Amino acid sequence: MRPDIKTLKKTLMGKKGNYIPIVELGIDISIKEKFLGKKIKSLSDEVEFWYKAGYDYIKLQPITEFMPSTFGIEDNDTSINWVAEGKGQITNMEEFENFKFPNIENIDYSRFENINKFLPQGMGVIGQYGDIFTMTWELMGFEKFSFALFENRDLIKRINDKIGNYVLSMFEYFAKSDIVDILWFSDDIAYQTGLMISHADLNEFYFPWLEKIGVLAKKYSKPFITHTDGDLFSVMDQMIDCNVNALHPIEPMAMDIAEVKQKYGNKLCLIGNIDVDLLSNGTVDQIKNNVLSNIEKVGQNGGYCIGSGNSVPNYVNYENYISMIETAKKYGNF
Repeated sequence: MRPDIKTLKKTLMGKKGNYIPIVELGIDISIKEKFLGKKIKSLSDEVEFWYKAGYDYIKLQPITEFMPSTFGIEDNDTSINWVAEGKGQITNMEEFENFKFPNIENIDYSRFENINKFLPQGMGVIGQYGDIFTMTWELMGFEKFSFALFENRDLIKRINDKIGNYVLSMFEYFAKSDIVDILWFSDDIAYQTGLMISHADLNEFYFPWLEKIGVLAKKYSKPFITHTDGDLFSVMDQMIDCNVNALHPIEPMAMDIAEVKQKYGNKLCLIGNIDVDLLSNGTVDQIKNNVLSNIEKVGQNGGYCIGSGNSVPNYVNYENYISMIETAKKYGNF
């Protein structure tokens, strides 16, 4: 299959293309290298993987000094990122004032500036970043953050604004860039059973940023994907009001994808939903059946992209991953 970014964009806008695209937020480097049969050492190697695996795009992030290791303990295993549950690095105003936040001027967009040298014809670019809400509570530690919702909301707002403006500047670049075709904002706000914090608190620390990014996407006529795990039924309409065009990953243990399609399929493209646990512990036939079921239930009229129900970490069974993308490519044509 030749890449066709136009078909992906069409699908993300809820329409029906010639096939059902495959889409992932993240794929562990070990899976990519096994697929290619070599080490990934360069941007051209990354493009080679996404192209040969059958994706219509490569997802790029800016290079930034504001990484999880700044405030957590990042393990060498890319599937694990430990963050403070109790007390983080910023728990009072003095710690906030002394914390070294990165400068917007130092964000490195060289990957975007160099990508055209390697892109095959028809392949596009997704500009992705996120975690404004997540990085806010991670910097504080979730326990301290939770108490601060009642005792020190001003501190939360100061951190949230600092991170929010930093990340928003990236999406301003994505929206204006001729290189970037699609915007993708990721930030988890829910568990399998509901929202992580109250809807009212999300209205202060999450939705204003989602709306600002959505306004940029609409202004520059670019599809806007957002990622969050969990049960999102209570906030789905608000996400749509923020100009979100596509929702990832429709976590299978949290929401029934057929129900989401029935209620919101005329307003949202759905992405993902192939259970990561099944990808890790199931069989090739089970994966094939899962993909075929989703094609039948939600893919027939467009507005659906096949992919995992979160991402493809290093513990996913490689043969199951291949089964997912090969089944999609074989049976997802119209």
